[in-house]
Amino acid sequence: MKHVHEQLYIGGRWEQPRGAGTIDVVEASTEEVIGQVPEASTADLDTAVARARAAMQDPDGWGGWSVEERAALLDRFAAVMAERGEEFAQLVSRQNGMPIGTARAAETGYPAGLLQMYAAMIRGQEVEDERAGAFGGTVHVRRKPVGVVGAIVPWNYPQTLLFFKLAPALAAGCTVVVKPSPETVLDTFLLAQVLESLGMPAGVVSILPGGRDLGRALVEHPGIDKIAFTGSTAAGRQIAETCGRLLRPVTLELGGKSAAIVLDDADLSSNIESLFAATMMNNGQTCFLGTRVLAPQARYDEVVDTLTDMASSAVIGDPLDEATMIGPMASATHRERVENYIGIGKKEGARMTTGGGRPAARPHGWFVEPTIFADVDNHATISREEIFGPVLSVIAYGDVDQAVRIANDSDYGLGGTVWTQDLERGLEVARRVETGSIGVNTYLPDPVAPFGGVKDSGIGRELGAEGLANYQVQTSIYLPGKEV
Repeated sequence: MKHVHEQLYIGGRWEQPRGAGTIDVVEASTEEVIGQVPEASTADLDTAVARARAAMQDPDGWGGWSVEERAALLDRFAAVMAERGEEFAQLVSRQNGMPIGTARAAETGYPAGLLQMYAAMIRGQEVEDERAGAFGGTVHVRRKPVGVVGAIVPWNYPQTLLFFKLAPALAAGCTVVVKPSPETVLDTFLLAQVLESLGMPAGVVSILPGGRDLGRALVEHPGIDKIAFTGSTAAGRQIAETCGRLLRPVTLELGGKSAAIVLDDADLSSNIESLFAATMMNNGQTCFLGTRVLAPQARYDEVVDTLTDMASSAVIGDPLDEATMIGPMASATHRERVENYIGIGKKEGARMTTGGGRPAARPHGWFVEPTIFADVDNHATISREEIFGPVLSVIAYGDVDQAVRIANDSDYGLGGTVWTQDLERGLEVARRVETGSIGVNTYLPDPVAPFGGVKDSGIGRELGAEGLANYQVQTSIYLPGKEV
């Protein structure tokens, strides 16, 4: 079935685009065009921002909604997302190659859960609280929405990472202009249909498909109050420079090259599903994955063998097949990038124990075999740079102190794991790693906790109460005591 859309969803209305450009959507596993949507222009962006700002200022519209009204809308929103979850999962899998099991959990369950969580959170949060002043008076601290938000979303988890931004922004009372990635736009048109069915007030959400030029225009637009971006570190630096010059709040969730530290007592065989998820989930196209596996010298060969067996036995196939563990890369360009890094690994002398090519049984689709490199130094290119594919580097260490030093010797700091049978020991090691998040014997961002990176992995936090605070500004109102 081919999905063709001719109009854009701008501030609650379906309208003809101002430009003539279109975006073709190609299925990752077949390389066939499965859809076409209009490409938004800067004129469409101007309209979306103007409507978003008008909605913020409208006392009879979104700007006048109470906390309870917003929370009730989020709950209805969550219910519809859950009802239509399979449609979202199928569309995402076809576009970016995500295995359908992952899509059902991440691209449908997570968005609905975030909407419910933030609905409950704003119900329990006072809009204004009173504090005793240090000089005898009182202070009222009032929370207000930050304003019009520009949300730029990548292709690897298009719905989940959109709702990292959309759910707390709507909960806070903001309006949002969304720019999805050109590779995954069909699911956002389905989202627009959901928003329309909910009766979302005018101006609150706009969805503008486009490339880098549109993203740049969104970041620079004078009507935008905050930018929320997930994507590459290179793009994040450019956005940070622009927002710094404009003194515009920005949240950046960027790249990663996380370490999976295998301690000498680890039982990897009993945790193989969690290990696979923490190192190769979504075909390796996940920013927080532990793609540098640090193994104790005394157990190095055993760890390499375990990872090699894990990778070589992973089922490669159609992402819509329930049995598939590894689907295709999201695009031909991205497959070329991953293959280039595999070539660099070989050239620099790493020992490839499995993978490295394209599966012979898959003549169509952008597939890459899960690949393990052993005898890798932490200074090798494949240990330093984000590959964003199913490629792991196994690095040896002597003692735990050296393992921590290697883990921290990276430009990135987003995720990570520690593998051990002693949870207290694992927690102790995890505390020493310079990263925004880390798991012991598991890794999955929990929506109740802040998520984000340090160093080249970003600025700011999403999820949790911290994620909501990013879309609020605080106004302090000082009242005198009896004597001034």
